[in-house]
Amino acid sequence: MVRIHFLGASGTVTGSKFCIETDEQNILIDCGMFQGRKDLRRSNWEPLPFSANLIDVVLLTHGHLDHTGYLPRLVKAGFKGNIIGTGPTLAITKIILLDSAKINEEEAEIANKEGYSKHRPALPLYNMQDAENAIALFRAEEINQWTQLSEKIRYRFRYNGHIIGSTFIEIEISGKRFVFSGDVGRPNDILLDPPVKPEWADFLFIESTYGNKLHPQDKVEDRLVALVNKTLYERGNLLIPSFAVERLQSLMYLFWKLYKKNKIPNIPVFIDSPMGNNVLSIFERFPNWHKLSPNEYKAMCAHINIIDSYRQTWETIDDPRPKIVIAGSGMVTGGRILTYLQQLLDNPNTNVLLVGYMAEGTRGRALLEGAQELKIFGKYYSVKASIHHEESLSAHADQKELLDWMDSIKNIPERVFLIHGEREALLEFKIKIADVYKWHVHIPEIFETVDLIF
Repeated sequence: MVRIHFLGASGTVTGSKFCIETDEQNILIDCGMFQGRKDLRRSNWEPLPFSANLIDVVLLTHGHLDHTGYLPRLVKAGFKGNIIGTGPTLAITKIILLDSAKINEEEAEIANKEGYSKHRPALPLYNMQDAENAIALFRAEEINQWTQLSEKIRYRFRYNGHIIGSTFIEIEISGKRFVFSGDVGRPNDILLDPPVKPEWADFLFIESTYGNKLHPQDKVEDRLVALVNKTLYERGNLLIPSFAVERLQSLMYLFWKLYKKNKIPNIPVFIDSPMGNNVLSIFERFPNWHKLSPNEYKAMCAHINIIDSYRQTWETIDDPRPKIVIAGSGMVTGGRILTYLQQLLDNPNTNVLLVGYMAEGTRGRALLEGAQELKIFGKYYSVKASIHHEESLSAHADQKELLDWMDSIKNIPERVFLIHGEREALLEFKIKIADVYKWHVHIPEIFETVDLIF
């Protein structure tokens, strides 16, 4: 018997954690932080239903915070095993954990200083030392090679094109293959190769972020050109909250290419994301994981204004020129973008472009749904800026692309589990899979356990 513990990304898109309990090893697939809804964020402070000191190993699909951000808490709770992923994944995870720890410390300090937290004192979820303790357990492995974990258990990482370093994970237990999709990328990504497809899955755990949607087919370049022209005409600012990993680099590349093609003038483009700046170095360190040539990489970076201090953030805000600012975080949950929104959100000449998925309970979702004001650090700010959304820049496969990703599986899986999706997406994707493949599909609830007997 194998018991699966659904500890996150079940009925929601955040906090990915799946524990495989066996008589030989207990394996945790991903160790993400919950974001968005308050009830979910509270779970970050609670101990896991499965004891951390009983987990033997953590396997990471990729480095995003909602897949890695709980690692310091896991280690603090007693986990002592290896944390394993590809080289780029661990490099990104290191950057993200240190950045997250710093943000947690700073937000606790601000809450204590301004007194808007009901906790006395407000504490960080974890600190820099906690992050360093988790990083000390990292171990990198190559893709496509099987690693024996115990007598009856082996695993391998396989490329899935979501962000640099990202993979899906295949685990064989007593001859049965468990496939964890991670976040599946797009087949025509501008920076990454198409995802590899699994050929066999006895038990499939597949993300459903866009299980009920198809990405728009309109050309993203045309939309960006129109927004740049609008910003220039209004002599305003184009603010783009962005994930520091992949999305930020894709936006840099797109604006650079548009300028090279003479589709936009030489409007200043500012990158304000300390974490994003560090991720850029990973593109340089791991050239085989993306499409950019060394010359393209250098030319792109030379064209962009990279902000490396908080003083420069304020200088950029005060700069009267029309400009583009790309800043973390992607769902407006934290980061430098909040400083820009505090100062510019109430200006009708400000354009805010949301790119990709906005989870429930995030400021990004609130803006997308037409919020008239936004709460930032305990204060409310009026929303007079124009809000735009561009889903075609998403790094997640849509419904059709997810179905295509599954079409190379030669067998009929014994069970398919839909994870990493909100309710509407999960339900519609379940119907679609049953209709197309006639597979048995289950939607697990958060903290549910399922016994698989074979």
